[in-house]
Order: sequence, then C-alpha cells, then structure tokens
Amino acid sequence: MKQGKIKKLTPIRKSKFLSMYEMNYTSKKNTEKKWMLATRKTEEELRSIYFENAKENMDAVVMIPYHIEEEKLVIIKEYRVPIDDYVYSLPAGLIDPGEDIEVTVKRELKEETGLDLIEINKKDSGYGLYPSPGMSDESLALVYCTCNGEISDKFLEETEDIQAMLVDRKSAADLLKSNVNMDIKAFMALQIFIAVGNDNEL
Repeated sequence: MKQGKIKKLTPIRKSKFLSMYEMNYTSKKNTEKKWMLATRKTEEELRSIYFENAKENMDAVVMIPYHIEEEKLVIIKEYRVPIDDYVYSLPAGLIDPGEDIEVTVKRELKEETGLDLIEINKKDSGYGLYPSPGMSDESLALVYCTCNGEISDKFLEETEDIQAMLVDRKSAADLLKSNVNMDIKAFMALQIFIAVGNDNEL
C-alpha cells in the first residue's frame, strides 16, 4: 500500500469541470507544507484516492491519429481561454465515468475532426500519464490510432473553436520552425512523425 504524504485536503473553489484545493502534506524532513491543486475529480474521489488508497481513474484521452488514406498526421488548432489565443494541439476529450477508452476516442475524434476511428494501437499507447503534475493531478491516456474519412467541423460543440488539419512530414517540420503556440504533446508527436514518417506503427 502506498504511504501517502497528504494529510489534509481543503476545498477552495469547486466547478463542474475544474476545482481548486489546498493540500497539507509532509515533506521529506517531516515538516508540514502546503500546496495548491487543480483537479477534475470530485472531493469524494480525491479523498478516496489520498486517504483510502483507492485506484485513480484517468481523466482524459489525447489522440495521435494517423490518416490511413492520406498518410498524414491529424492535428488541431484550438482556441484556449487561459492563454486567450489559438494553440496547435492534438484531438482530446474527457472520459465519462465508467466509459471505455475506445468509446471516448471514437466520440472525441469524430467530434473534433469529423474523422472515423479505425483502430487503436494498444501496444504503443500510454495510459495513466501526467502532463502537468506540478499543479494538477490530471491523468490521461495518450492513444495512437488510425482513422479515415474527411475533415469536418459539423460535429463540434457550440463552445468548441477548433480547426482540424492533416499534415505531412514537410508541413510538420515547417510548423515546428514557425513562431506559433503549441501544446507540448503535439510538439513531441510532430517531432516523432518527422523522424519516423510512414514507418511509424500508429
């Protein structure tokens, strides 16, 4: 059983998709310290994880989709409120409670790009990854998958401002050299795509 260092959890602000907590924890020198947490989980879920050693459920999926027919990588350009600007990133979405990851991937891929899921490469996909553990406990599945179909924005939700696109290796290299906002996961995915190209087993 994991020996947790968190001793107290105090809600600061709760909302539907994101909440803030103050955490009291014990440092390596056995002194009490405080930290701030941004989380997608409910207070009940957090307490069961921290104090009852319950299993943590993943919050979201991030996809690295490869379009079989076009032989190109699928990325998106999306407006993000915290930076008040557009950022290049990968298709992604929250996992509904009790939902299978494949169901989430199929739904979110269609919603954000209009494309259809063919297959998830479970061998190369990573699960339970933490993109920003210094400020959040958000965990995700990084899913390599193949897809087909045509890019479309007709499945987007009203609040989503997303442009999906297909990029070949040259376009990916040009994008990395340009002065644009980019999510770190998309940055790394583009680098890998440039390095391995069509030899990548997506």
